[in-house]
Amino acid sequence: MNLKALLSDTLAGRRLTAREAEFLFSVTGPDVYDLFRAADEMCRRKNGNRVTFVRNQNIHITNICKNLCGFCGFGRAKNSPGAYLSGEKEIKEQIQAAKDRKVTEICFLSGVHPDFTLETYLQFMRWVHEIYPSVHIHAFSPDEVDFVAGKAGLPTPVVIEKLMKGGLGTLQGTAAEILVDEVRKTICPAKVKTGVWKQIIREAHSLGLKSTATIMYGSAESYRDRAEHLDLIRSIQDETGGFTEMVLLSYVHHKTSLYEKGMVRSGPTGRDDLVTTAVSRLFLDNFDHIQISWPKLGIKMTQMALLAGADDLAGTMYLDDVTGEAGGDTEDYLDHEDMKYLCSDIGRELAERTTLYSIIS
Repeated sequence: MNLKALLSDTLAGRRLTAREAEFLFSVTGPDVYDLFRAADEMCRRKNGNRVTFVRNQNIHITNICKNLCGFCGFGRAKNSPGAYLSGEKEIKEQIQAAKDRKVTEICFLSGVHPDFTLETYLQFMRWVHEIYPSVHIHAFSPDEVDFVAGKAGLPTPVVIEKLMKGGLGTLQGTAAEILVDEVRKTICPAKVKTGVWKQIIREAHSLGLKSTATIMYGSAESYRDRAEHLDLIRSIQDETGGFTEMVLLSYVHHKTSLYEKGMVRSGPTGRDDLVTTAVSRLFLDNFDHIQISWPKLGIKMTQMALLAGADDLAGTMYLDDVTGEAGGDTEDYLDHEDMKYLCSDIGRELAERTTLYSIIS
């Protein structure tokens, strides 16, 4: 394929195919700069000079998980060393801290505890609204919805409705990783299959519940697998319009079983991080926002990703044990003044947003 012709056609409005995306993932050498420039141009057309962030906080509940995925260094089996389950007092203290910090979004960060039920999740949200009724709750994944629905003997749309009535503001589009079942057999065999993930996301969107979309790249998947994942996400967005953004999650490998067993050599390189950012921006023409995870990339690579098609810095975070337990060495909190400096240094303007991308300031 001719890279320059392909990028020119894409900027002229022709939609990329999955095969073309696969080709773009493989771009190396000086050609990457052409790719980055095209993605940056697409980003500016959609978002101008603006980079956004949300003032949020993770609420840590438990690292005990039924899944114990090969790419994850966070999850623990019950009664294993280092396993924890926060009680009501600890969770409420985290919620109070979030209120004191005046965050606009609370995000539950948790393993899928084998003893949790639908009522457990509803109770967590009651505790949030008891202390901080106005905050937006961004929580739960399709895997968690499927799990508690099975335990309750309820259809997943009924569970989603109950969660919405209980105060859920948006659904986490996590547990997606790579939506190719052959890859999932290797990296997350205990999680829902691709078809179930798609089904639950579509159900949520049809009920008016928006969600993020995610991709966890750089583990055991091929470029073709990534392209198939993006193609599936784009087709759902064509149908529902329910995704708020695409969240790019770089695989942090150091303390994960995939790496320790020699099944992967490492996580993605810096080139791969930036190329994946650019390809996602160019391919997902029906998305306004591409979010990067600064705890996973590090601050300097995050800044460069803002020149390769990304426009959202995610949140202030305060806590990110998932990245830390996998061996990531970044901080748990990024002050918005530091975000502003990162943006101004590359000629961008920082704006605070809500979870649903209304601009606050």
